[in-house]
Amino acid sequence: MSPPERPPADTGSAGDWFARPGGAAAGPGGAGPGAGAPGGPGGGALDLLVIGDCNPDVMVVGRDVTPAFGQHEKLVDGISLEVGGSASITAVAAARLGLRVALAAAVGDDPAGRFMLGQLAAEGVDASSVAVRRDAPTGMTVALSAGGDRAILTATGAMATLTARDVPSALLVRARHVHVSSYFLMAGSLGPGLAALLDVARAGGASTSLDTNWDPAQRWADPRLTEALKHVSLLLPNEAEAMRLAAALDLDQAVATLTAAGPVLVVKLGKRGALCVDGPRRYLAEPPRVTVADATGAGDCFNAGVIAGLLDGLVLPAAVALGCAVGAASTRAPGGTAGCPDLPTARELARGVTVREVTPAPKSPPRGGRAGTQ
Repeated sequence: MSPPERPPADTGSAGDWFARPGGAAAGPGGAGPGAGAPGGPGGGALDLLVIGDCNPDVMVVGRDVTPAFGQHEKLVDGISLEVGGSASITAVAAARLGLRVALAAAVGDDPAGRFMLGQLAAEGVDASSVAVRRDAPTGMTVALSAGGDRAILTATGAMATLTARDVPSALLVRARHVHVSSYFLMAGSLGPGLAALLDVARAGGASTSLDTNWDPAQRWADPRLTEALKHVSLLLPNEAEAMRLAAALDLDQAVATLTAAGPVLVVKLGKRGALCVDGPRRYLAEPPRVTVADATGAGDCFNAGVIAGLLDGLVLPAAVALGCAVGAASTRAPGGTAGCPDLPTARELARGVTVREVTPAPKSPPRGGRAGTQ
């Protein structure tokens, strides 16, 4: 089925997905992104607060971008400086969709940091709460992109200094939704206070989401993350991340483990789309066909689309369909944000998304009488 712009009657209400404390729905009941009266805890003065990484991406694009050591020089199709960092890309994508967005992150007092602050301001993202460190450089990423696949080299710099104390409490209580990106890049600094930070957000009426992204240290198990997940409404890993977070051998096992931890779960499956879990039901959203130029940031843009859909009152499968449309659109241009669509474009593209139920059939009881009898 193709998802409508509003939830069909037989799939439940938006409140089923993002219930606020006390049972009020987190979405505005279809009023649209950015709607609602300003002021008050979670009252709509700020739609989305994104917490995480903020750094430029040096994009290297071409058919063969694998470096040849031994002082060999290669020619590539293009090299550019782009908005990078999962949190920053999600913030920009959400602003393009019409949400009122603020970013909490850390950059250095250097040209790279000023580049990021300028780009965020130009996109309408409130970056006034981005901490500027005088004793650490802005993080940087080099992304080697061969179209549908890429390799990533990152120096964390100032991004790894972000702490919960850097996130203004005034933003937490104003935001309708709080999203955290790239946990593992900031686990040492943000991890100790993240659970308490998310608890404050939930108590103030906000829904919350988390995309851990990849763990470069390959540890994955983290008691601080386990504690933070108790305060997360929506978990947004990709397939490989979901399996490692759950210490699972396959996706089915990962889904069972992660949903048992509490959050609503959406798993990104790359070009296959996304799997979302609605209680006992599972839905697969298959993305529209697009010509892929570069997949950098597609998952981060997907996150923005899902969040925007939920805040607009869509049920989870329909919000995931919107996320697939935003993520697919972002792949049509190099870099994480160049292809991010506005909301009308995303809604039109979402018409090409197919959503179908893929709930596993219940296991049949064994035949042949009671166990142990003849």
